[in-house]
Amino acid sequence: MALMITDECINCDVCEPECPNDAISQGDEIYVIDPNKCTECVGHYDTPQCVEVCPVDCIPKDPAHAESHEQLQAKYEKLTAAKG
Repeated sequence: MALMITDECINCDVCEPECPNDAISQGDEIYVIDPNKCTECVGHYDTPQCVEVCPVDCIPKDPAHAESHEQLQAKYEKLTAAKG
């Protein structure tokens, strides 16, 4: 399942540089996560790094983008192959 940023976001800028997939960007009002790039850090880290650094706990799983660990791993492999 990809992650999402809720409207509790305070635009503190700490999550964006932590994302190894460049899935986080500044939206119109708050930061947003591209579900096509978000792997919940599967393949990179044991836990989602944006969640680890978020001071207001506004990054839950996105129920609109349910994915298994295996699907997230496959997405990671596809994304890293595209970079290489």
